[in-house]
Amino acid sequence: MDPLREIMEERVRQDRKWGEQNHPNLYWLGILTEEVGELARAIIERRQANEDIRRELVQIAAVCLAWLETNEREGP
Repeated sequence: MDPLREIMEERVRQDRKWGEQNHPNLYWLGILTEEVGELARAIIERRQANEDIRRELVQIAAVCLAWLETNEREGP
């Protein structure tokens, strides 16, 4: 599957689950850190199962995109 398409599908899934998110930067950093922790766990505990790693990487990219979207809505 195309990585960009996967990321966009994950963004749609996140929006359906949580609605539009407009968190402050520190909160977004916490969300991103939690996702990176899940990636670390997938690598360490699952002995680098590519499917798990890919899923976590897509979620990390989608969180970063959501954070960017929030910053765009807030303006300069």
